[in-house]
Amino acid sequence: QVRLEESGGGLVQPGGSLRLSCAASGFTLEHYAIGWFRQAPGKEREGVSCISSSTYYSDSVKGRFTISRDNAKNTVDLQMNSLKPEDTAVYYCAATLGKTILILPTAYNYWGQGTQVTVSS
Repeated sequence: QVRLEESGGGLVQPGGSLRLSCAASGFTLEHYAIGWFRQAPGKEREGVSCISSSTYYSDSVKGRFTISRDNAKNTVDLQMNSLKPEDTAVYYCAATLGKTILILPTAYNYWGQGTQVTVSS
């Protein structure tokens, strides 16, 4: 059974850091493009970062977030530094077969359930 599971969300103060992890079961992430998306209340789901044969970051997180892949663990992590209140959202990881950078949610076949990130003092 194909499954993605996010972990690592929580409450953090502005300027703090969190590390999200996306773990896959039932398939090997190495052969997939993995995207991190977020959705805040009342807003559309937006692409934050993607990793395939290269990496992509949205302008809003560039320089603060880092995406990485651990093939041995079959995980993709998102290191989030210098967090801001506007980063508050439910964060989702998603996977689609291939090596192309994809930033639209409709391009992804598999989704996790999401993990809440709240940045507040």
